[in-house]
Amino acid sequence: MSPHKLRKTRKRRASRTHGYGRVGQHRGGGKRGGRGKAGHHKHKWTYVVKYKPDYYGKRGFTSPRTLGQKINVINVGKLEELVETLAAEERLKKKERKVFLDLDELGYDKLLGAGNITKPILVKVSSHSERATKKVQEAGGQIIKEIEQLVETKN
Repeated sequence: MSPHKLRKTRKRRASRTHGYGRVGQHRGGGKRGGRGKAGHHKHKWTYVVKYKPDYYGKRGFTSPRTLGQKINVINVGKLEELVETLAAEERLKKKERKVFLDLDELGYDKLLGAGNITKPILVKVSSHSERATKKVQEAGGQIIKEIEQLVETKN
């Protein structure tokens, strides 16, 4: 006889429990694999320590105030596109012979530094990244917090 024919599944054909008794050993599960997390705090604790040390416990903290807060951001690369849109709608403002964008008024909360900018633009925004500031200044523009600092000039 070949070893294949001697396997337990062949020997125990038609025996219902295959030698494991009637009280549920080796029953259920099917192809789902695993047997759940029973014993992970007791006799399987060494398994947890060795293979899943971060399984239990809490991590981090999320402030409830930030959960409902949505920050509307815009990247430096989109500013020139925004200027063209406002110019087409005739809503563009100029100060100190430069284009003036009030991002707070337009509904943006923060200016981020992705993308490039070539035109000098004055930008009023409540929050901005260092990279965004650097890119706007390199293009000849400026990021301001208060508009009182500027002297208005006509178009």
